[in-house]
Amino acid sequence: MKILITGTTQGIGHAIAKKFLSHGHKVIGFDILSPSIKDENFTHHNVDVSEKNQLPSLENIDILINNAGVSNEEDAIKVNLIGYINIAEHYAFEQSIKSVLNINSVATHMGIELPRYCASQGGRYAYTKNLALRLAKNGVTVNGISCGGILTEWNREITDDKNLYKKVKNETLLKKWATAEEVADLAHFLTVTNKSITGQDIIIDNGEMAKFNYINDKKTLEIFHSSIFTKETQ
Repeated sequence: MKILITGTTQGIGHAIAKKFLSHGHKVIGFDILSPSIKDENFTHHNVDVSEKNQLPSLENIDILINNAGVSNEEDAIKVNLIGYINIAEHYAFEQSIKSVLNINSVATHMGIELPRYCASQGGRYAYTKNLALRLAKNGVTVNGISCGGILTEWNREITDDKNLYKKVKNETLLKKWATAEEVADLAHFLTVTNKSITGQDIIIDNGEMAKFNYINDKKTLEIFHSSIFTKETQ
């Protein structure tokens, strides 16, 4: 199959591209940076996804993976949201398309990070739903993966600081971060193996969102249970 992936020079996009290449697929990569993959089945285009006039004409794309993004506030809406929409509207409606996958952040669900970055991620989530509804008539699956802490170059400032990295790992249930290769494995499943999951956003965060600090001292529990029973009898 022919796979189009944005943001392939480093991080998650690079890992996803390598995953598909290892399975013998042809991969087309978009990035504002120079290519970092050398493979006879890999073709690179220097593209800024926020600029429609830079998008090349491509044919017979089977899978579209929207991954390119930035973490700075100034460009967050333009690249993370408008860029996503530009790519999908340009390539996802071809007759050959079988699956679309959007790579998001847990900021989509948690409201964390800086305001524009957070808003751009929330917009990605809503757009995934919108795209799933519109492409369902063509039998196309459309899903998202929202990533928590991932071991990539983007997060070196955190992972290189042992004390800080220990603190952020402790905010997860499994006390660790995921690798980009784990995201790539899930991306491959959702776009190649999966035929029935659509309109969903799968979270890969080692249980960060599920974790909460439950106060279980005797007095607090008594107050908690008392309030429940009082409400039920009113």
